[in-house]
Amino acid sequence: MSHGARVIRTGVSSGGPAAPPPVTVASSSAGSDAELMDGGYFRSCAGMLKVAQMISLLIGFISVNNSPWTDYSAYSFFQIVTMCDLVMILFFYIMHIFRVYRKLTCVSWPLAEFLHYLIGTILLLIGSIVAAAKSYNITGLVAGATFGFLATILCVISMWSSYKVSCITQSTNASV
Repeated sequence: MSHGARVIRTGVSSGGPAAPPPVTVASSSAGSDAELMDGGYFRSCAGMLKVAQMISLLIGFISVNNSPWTDYSAYSFFQIVTMCDLVMILFFYIMHIFRVYRKLTCVSWPLAEFLHYLIGTILLLIGSIVAAAKSYNITGLVAGATFGFLATILCVISMWSSYKVSCITQSTNASV
């Protein structure tokens, strides 16, 4: 009755005990900063994607806000959705930079972020479609709708990449 082969990973090679890792001055001085802030998140793909989302949402909001409106309800909905999305993305960005998710373990942060992207992307897509339909070829409104669509695409990419990573992580952990 075999339950399959198991792999046991250790830090020691078969040749003898492993040497301790070399200590450098740069890593020891950066240790205190690494506890407070995650500097690598600024340069990561997920961090740059969040910054691109925030910039496109801000440009879309400013474009619509500084244009003459033809339909108040359509563009007020677009502005509310873009600002709410921008604030929530900024919230999750700051949460990742300061590693709040490590301190508040009672919340499933990947699930919360995924649900935010799911709901926010659907509302942003609806707002962008309505804004594009009601723009009447006014350049500022067309630009706002275009940046709304761009932010929607960036949100879908972010949602897909986070879902893809969590599925790969779960399947890898289940097989080991």
